[in-house]
Amino acid sequence: MACDFLVSYEMLGKNLNAIFDLSSKYLIHIPSSYKLNPMTLKAFTRQNFRVTEVIEVNERLYAAETLDDLLLKVVDATMMHVFTEAGTEVIYSYLGNSTNLKREEIAEKPEVFSAGLERMLGSGAPVIEILILKNLHRKLELKFESKKGYEFPDYIKELRKRCGC
Repeated sequence: MACDFLVSYEMLGKNLNAIFDLSSKYLIHIPSSYKLNPMTLKAFTRQNFRVTEVIEVNERLYAAETLDDLLLKVVDATMMHVFTEAGTEVIYSYLGNSTNLKREEIAEKPEVFSAGLERMLGSGAPVIEILILKNLHRKLELKFESKKGYEFPDYIKELRKRCGC
């Protein structure tokens, strides 16, 4: 595998090193103990050496992806998993008609999204919200912890503070 470039970055307080393979959608995380300088990287790239101390391979989250983008993707995926595509379209249509909330505005207005879900699904709404939150935390490589008195918008606000966005 030829690697295109090495990048060091910080995500949620963790310093990480990664090699991006631009020919695929994967990001290879490298342990911080593995020092990969630019000359070594060129050797890997030119001679197709393999990095032997890879600790995990994840689908790449593009740098331009914001928490809002990720939240919207997770909401879509969770709703499709639970309600199928047709059911998800019905829910988005209901939210649009009853609350004037567009699908693209869910991340900006989590309280409107939550209230609309509750009107439509009743006691089932918190179950869907928790699934969304667990999936979002998993994508961010965080542990989800339920907090007494917290509602969907509270968790989103907390994630925004934590991520600095």
